[in-house]
Amino acid sequence: MVKAVCVLKGAGDVAGTVYFEQESDLGPVKLTGEIAGLAPGLHGFHVHAFGDNTNGCISAGPHFNPHSKTHAGPTDVDRHVGDLGNVTAGDDNVAKISITDKMLTLNGPLSIIGRTMVIHEKADDLGKGGNDESLKTGNAGGRLACGVIGITA
Repeated sequence: MVKAVCVLKGAGDVAGTVYFEQESDLGPVKLTGEIAGLAPGLHGFHVHAFGDNTNGCISAGPHFNPHSKTHAGPTDVDRHVGDLGNVTAGDDNVAKISITDKMLTLNGPLSIIGRTMVIHEKADDLGKGGNDESLKTGNAGGRLACGVIGITA
């Protein structure tokens, strides 16, 4: 089993921790955790290409997309590897994360370890927004908080 963790921090009160587990090299990755300080509703949630936060979350680059696909939802076959769709913050301003994803991996050359997790300001339209930006970012808006995914015991 491989485990990883990401501590997200941003401007204002947005902060949280996401835990990752993969039982086997080919198995799905399970994500659990919480992000607090969000406005109630949907927020885009993605793995970005670079583990660089030197200039805030913008340094993380675009969504992790090693296969040069267009942006889509987490259940679509053709999507960025980093496309995890949305998480939902409740009236308590907290998003509870429970995601299982078959495309992410914590092993090998396409591992997400060392890349950045980003929580966005708006809902991800899952590539169905009808414009070029939808096919790149899902029109998810600004980057509220981010953190580098690191291996853990």
